[in-house]
Amino acid sequence: MTTVVPTSEEDAALSVVRFASELAWADAGPEVAEPQVSRLCMEAEEFIVMGKWLELASLMITSAELIFSKVSEKDVESIFTIICNLVTKTENPDEVMEIVKVITAKLVQQPNEKPAVRLKILINLYNLLETPYCQFYVYLKALSLAVDGKVTEYIIPSLKKIDSFLKEWKIEVPEQRELFLTVSNVLKENKSMSKDSFKFLTNYLATFSGEDEHVLSEAKEEAVRAIVDFVRAPDVFQCDLLDMPAVGQLEKDAKYALLYQLLKIFLTQRLDSYLEFHTANSTLLIDHGLVHEECIAKMRLMSLVDLSSDGSGQIPYELIRDTLQINDDEVEIWVFKAISAKLIDCKMDQMNQVVVVSHHTDRVFGQHQWQTLRTKLVNWRGNIANVISTIQANKVSEDGSQAAQGLVVR
Repeated sequence: MTTVVPTSEEDAALSVVRFASELAWADAGPEVAEPQVSRLCMEAEEFIVMGKWLELASLMITSAELIFSKVSEKDVESIFTIICNLVTKTENPDEVMEIVKVITAKLVQQPNEKPAVRLKILINLYNLLETPYCQFYVYLKALSLAVDGKVTEYIIPSLKKIDSFLKEWKIEVPEQRELFLTVSNVLKENKSMSKDSFKFLTNYLATFSGEDEHVLSEAKEEAVRAIVDFVRAPDVFQCDLLDMPAVGQLEKDAKYALLYQLLKIFLTQRLDSYLEFHTANSTLLIDHGLVHEECIAKMRLMSLVDLSSDGSGQIPYELIRDTLQINDDEVEIWVFKAISAKLIDCKMDQMNQVVVVSHHTDRVFGQHQWQTLRTKLVNWRGNIANVISTIQANKVSEDGSQAAQGLVVR
């Protein structure tokens, strides 16, 4: 197979233009092909001499799809290394951005053809860039390509660095929204990472706080998805969706008000409320792909958490049985499930048939929970201060006693 082999006399970019031109005109015959190849090479030489790097990039990228279909992966990488290197030729950040747009537009055009190679090229392009916004733009394209080309496994490891990326990029709220939503979609493709997908989806919705109704409406479908994802998730039991305006707009929405009501039941009520809701709105769950039996299982755990929050610290077995609507011999099974899910810390007093709760997870963490935490921290600081004062007082007393003994010895 023909490969790109730049000579010392020929610029690497010109070699790519020559190779791509010959490939494009290969079926036309020498009489037609040679003049066309010469013409394109002359254009490339002119762009190089005049420093027209954007025009050169546009020329070089013209036959990109032909290159992907007819050239080996190794040679594709070599060709695009030369093309991507054009971003280092100019010091004009606007021109760099335009070159980036030209290259990325071609790379994401056919995501199902050699997707892993396309993704690798985008990452290499990212590493050549110095402008934060350009880096963000390329990374976002890489995320979208990973989803469309079904190669998310190659991009997922980089998501651990999102927080540090955000500090480097310093992007505005609209760009943050696009990033959070795209990351959520990437993770959604991997079933084992549904919890992380939900986290980024809530990060996206949180950016709409303080916005007007018109802007909030942009997030309506994603708010619906967040509710459904939360209700469906077997390992997510706490969220602050009810405090988000993007979700709150659904409360009086003609189409989604019932879905909002379902979320409220899961976060503030118990199993009996859910069963009553299901009786009246069973088709709603089916329409959103929710399984009734799975909802019952989750609501039992949520109800047990609610029982743990009454302040007494003790829950009779009988109350658990009645609230969860289970048999006597299932009480301890469900308590163990709650412990395994890290919803409660407790001991089971089988003699007295009570569960003694030492700690529980709140289903929502809003203003009330923050105030409770603040009170606990203030009390903790006060207790620590008292301990320190007592230790210091004892030390002063001990030092005084030793000094007095020294005087007597003399």
